[in-house]
Amino acid sequence: MSESTTREERFAHGLEVLRTVDGEAGQRVIDSLAGISPELGHQVVAWGFGEIYSRPGLAPRDRQLVTLGMLTALGGCEPQLEVHVNASLNMGLTPEEIVEALLHSAGYCGFPKALNATFVAKKVFAERGLLPVAQQPAPDATSARSAGR
Repeated sequence: MSESTTREERFAHGLEVLRTVDGEAGQRVIDSLAGISPELGHQVVAWGFGEIYSRPGLAPRDRQLVTLGMLTALGGCEPQLEVHVNASLNMGLTPEEIVEALLHSAGYCGFPKALNATFVAKKVFAERGLLPVAQQPAPDATSARSAGR
């Protein structure tokens, strides 16, 4: 978007991106702000999705991985994490990749935050008929050593 685009054009562009990424869940978040802070809803759409999310530097699925990690690290963001687990699936991440990302977060964010995020993912997967999630085998010590050479 150029600096000459109007407020309405930035919002319309952001709304297109939001609908592609989050579908109805994103729209529900924006709608829920109408009675309290419609300007926050506008900024989430126009700036968050129209300006930031649509930048070409990262693919949408990679943006979702980053978002999952940040929301997990922050903790207390379970409603937004639910929206972004759905968005991650919409952007092509598999349940197995999402679970692996959340498992990876345990080492950096701690087990409580990783557990909370995993339970949010479990709820989303159940709603979408994606349970059980196939488990990735843990590497044995020999293969871990040879991979690191």
